[in-house]
Amino acid sequence: MTMDVQLFEITEYMIVWRQLERQTFNGVSAAVRALIRCTGGEYTMDVYFLDPTSDFPDPFYDVRNKKGYFFLPIADIGPFVDMLRNEKPVYGHLRGDRPEWISVTTGKEPVGEGEGK
Repeated sequence: MTMDVQLFEITEYMIVWRQLERQTFNGVSAAVRALIRCTGGEYTMDVYFLDPTSDFPDPFYDVRNKKGYFFLPIADIGPFVDMLRNEKPVYGHLRGDRPEWISVTTGKEPVGEGEGK
């Protein structure tokens, strides 16, 4: 992979709730309600969960600091936390070449695997 494209396994996460915090990302003011910081090795991805009234910044990857950012509606926080708690492995995809493809994914699973076998 090139330096501006990284795949890393998320091994830890931290949830931070906010009443409502205004932050500016690349010139866009966002109304932050929560942040989930996903880490693995030397890479970090901050997933910001925004208020329904907020503008949404574009995702981006700071290659030099090995840190990605992307933005979701606060309504998506439950399923996101569920994935982090119940799936393994979970990967962060950092894309400097195509920031719109920055993502968090699970590994491949067999169909019909179910929970807790």
